[in-house]
Amino acid sequence: MKALLVTCLIILFSTSNSWTQSTELLKKSTTGFLSTLSEEERNAGTIALSDSARTQWTNLPLGLAPRAGLRYGDLSPASKIAFHKVLSSIFSSQGYLKTFAIMQVDDILHELFEIQFQEGKVPERSMEFIRKLNWDYGNYYLAIAGNPETEDTWGLKFEGHHLSINLTVAGDEFTMTPLFLGSDPAVVEATQYAGLRPLSKEEDYGFWLINALDDSQKAKATLSEKVPGDIITSPDRPQWLEEFKGIKGSELNDGQQKILHYLIEEYLGNLDHQKAEEYLAKLHARGMDSVYFAWIGSYEPMKAHYYVIHSPDFLIEYDNVGFLDNANHIHSIFREKGNDFGEDILKKHRMDHKH
Repeated sequence: MKALLVTCLIILFSTSNSWTQSTELLKKSTTGFLSTLSEEERNAGTIALSDSARTQWTNLPLGLAPRAGLRYGDLSPASKIAFHKVLSSIFSSQGYLKTFAIMQVDDILHELFEIQFQEGKVPERSMEFIRKLNWDYGNYYLAIAGNPETEDTWGLKFEGHHLSINLTVAGDEFTMTPLFLGSDPAVVEATQYAGLRPLSKEEDYGFWLINALDDSQKAKATLSEKVPGDIITSPDRPQWLEEFKGIKGSELNDGQQKILHYLIEEYLGNLDHQKAEEYLAKLHARGMDSVYFAWIGSYEPMKAHYYVIHSPDFLIEYDNVGFLDNANHIHSIFREKGNDFGEDILKKHRMDHKH
């Protein structure tokens, strides 16, 4: 235990020293992107850090929830290249590739419904509504909050259907929550992209863990509730789950704890590596006694299911129900408690820089 604590302190110290490097890279890539924009684009793509649009989020498609900022599909090739550098500095390669796979699936979803319409499986009236949802790879919007060229506190939002990325920088610190990733379909079943699963491990590791539990553990982890139709901490509901439910990580054996760790790392692994190490250090320092895993629904794929991983520091939710109740439509979210949209680091920065 002592050795583990020493290791965690070393990780915390090393990550704190490397925050400057990460924030400098974020600043460099974002200012580089801004330099590719025309004056008109820059005006459209920037908002004040205090603008309420920065702290509002949704995973709905553009046809149901218009966004502020610049449309990704309208960017010039030079601006797109520069923006990819921004996202690759925010995320690991895993998170970066998931982002664009989710955007690609929006095109695929539109194509799938067009095929079904041509086959007479979707009524014309329904298809008219579906087309107005504006599912499209280009229909994702980005906005820079504040001015990274001249200010220590700034942010970035990139959002559209099944995607909400929220970066906040405060001096040498940054946060990336809430981070919403979704996929409809969860597994593409037709077209040349059949088999594509942008969020495969989020699903697979969840089933691996719940089915690795013995009967008594599974009974403790499983909540006797109806599978929620969406994640519980969605934009129109209270921010946090108040209770810790399910089974404690410390009630799992070594092998089961390892699977839980794999599942948590799948979410943390989307982030910048230094930020992921910071969260892991906090997790290790607290120990598995502080982590709860709860499950609702089927223990088999393609049937409605939900899980939540809940700790004092962060919250992970995963829901797979779908509007057709076919469990082929994933919603997931990672949130750092008390630090959504950089609430905690912005407060700390203000306190440290009082005049």
